[in-house]
Amino acid sequence: MDYETVSTFAKSWGVVYFMLMFVAVCAYAFWPRNKEKFDRAANIPLNEDEQ
Repeated sequence: MDYETVSTFAKSWGVVYFMLMFVAVCAYAFWPRNKEKFDRAANIPLNEDEQ
């Protein structure tokens, strides 16, 4: 296995891998069940409770 073979494999399948990871992260972020958790996290700086 030489450099050209590895480079071609990384260029083609690397794009597929990162696209799949991007879709998975977007699905996690926009999943309706996670909305409450993200809303609570977004409001943390606005809480007046000093610990």
